Amino acid sequence: MKFDYSGLTGEITTREDFNYEEDRKSWNRAIQKYPLVIVFCKNKKDIISAIGWAKKNSLEIRIRSGRHHYEGYSTGNDVVVIDISKMNEIIVDEEKNIVRIQGGVRNRELYEALGRREYPFPGGGCPTVGVSGLVLGGGWGYSSRLFGLAADSLTEAEMIDYEGKIIVATEDCNNDLFWALRGAGGGNFGVITSMTFKLPKKIKMATLIDIDCRNTKFHEIIKGFKKWQKLYKDLDRRINLKMGIYNSKEKGHGLRITGIFYGSREEADLILQSFKGISKNEIYDLNYTTVLEVNRIIQDSHPPYEKYKSSGRFVYDDYSEADMKNIINLVKDRAEGSTYTAVSLYGLGGAVKDRGKRDTAFYYRDAKFIMGFQSVWEDPKYALENVEFVKEKVKYIKEITKGSYINFPCAELEEYEKEYYGGNLEKLKEIKRKYDPQQIIKFPQSITVK
Repeated sequence: MKFDYSGLTGEITTREDFNYEEDRKSWNRAIQKYPLVIVFCKNKKDIISAIGWAKKNSLEIRIRSGRHHYEGYSTGNDVVVIDISKMNEIIVDEEKNIVRIQGGVRNRELYEALGRREYPFPGGGCPTVGVSGLVLGGGWGYSSRLFGLAADSLTEAEMIDYEGKIIVATEDCNNDLFWALRGAGGGNFGVITSMTFKLPKKIKMATLIDIDCRNTKFHEIIKGFKKWQKLYKDLDRRINLKMGIYNSKEKGHGLRITGIFYGSREEADLILQSFKGISKNEIYDLNYTTVLEVNRIIQDSHPPYEKYKSSGRFVYDDYSEADMKNIINLVKDRAEGSTYTAVSLYGLGGAVKDRGKRDTAFYYRDAKFIMGFQSVWEDPKYALENVEFVKEKVKYIKEITKGSYINFPCAELEEYEKEYYGGNLEKLKEIKRKYDPQQIIKFPQSITVK
């Protein structure tokens, strides 16, 4: 079937265009989808015309900013992709103590704009993740225990709905939508054109934490796991960490702790003393530098793209030594063709827990950690083995966790709405009925209404 694209504005890429192969790619190169047309929007008019054109031609819409959706739901086969990555203006208003960004701004761009002015921001670790997508899912980051989730700094969101209408959501205006946009995930209600955040107090310096135990013995990883769990019992909220228990083709079995401490190297060293000497092959590095440089280093540690399968769930329980052994054994072996597999714990608590689970759409406020699991490969012929490997391991992880993190989605989830949104699901369905009754804005795991 041939389509007349003349009604679309912005930059249009179709299957006939030379740059289609590049423009259709996701950050997760395991995602291979073939949209009908990709509309690179430069303004709100382009978005409105794309929504209208898709409806006129009875085509599904996908919304894309950073191309980082783990399962590729920001794209699809034979769909209209509304790409807002070219809408990336950032306005810092120090008098009003706010920063306003367009919907296509990515982590690195915001860190650079704010870091040069000595403002921290509770964004994510990967540089090319779209800030709007991060925030819509709540938004975990290395600064979450001090500043809260990325969504907790949000004061206003502007959205274009299924009819092409512009809606502004704040605590005082369309507050039900504002509630939903802080944790219910991207692509459920409309296209975000801008977000406004409250700025935190300036902090110039921080300590980057990097502890890496390579080629480490099983009992040493157990020791590190126990210390990790104990550390979070009463942890200074100025610090947050991610611990990865990994099996790497390059580094063998190991344990790595990465994090940020908003304080001096000496203070960080006192907090982390128990992690010294876990392994003979340990790298223990505390780097006191500018907050901007800390975030640059973390972001630069991410590859430009990967092929992977992953999932993320919430940890509520303290784990026994037997539990820890089972968790570590998840990465005892790698799938065929895998270059890296890991089970990771992302720290929660602190300011994340200051708000209640009903205060925003992010339900799992009182969890201790997010537990992630992933497998990475290079040769596409090993994709199926790696996907099945992750699916099998997640069966056990589900037994020892509760709920699933919308920003670490998993296509195989049964009752995905209940898993992602917990006790906030029914309220979210009501909001979906109000703002998108025809379910024009949707994707394979979107909020559904009858």
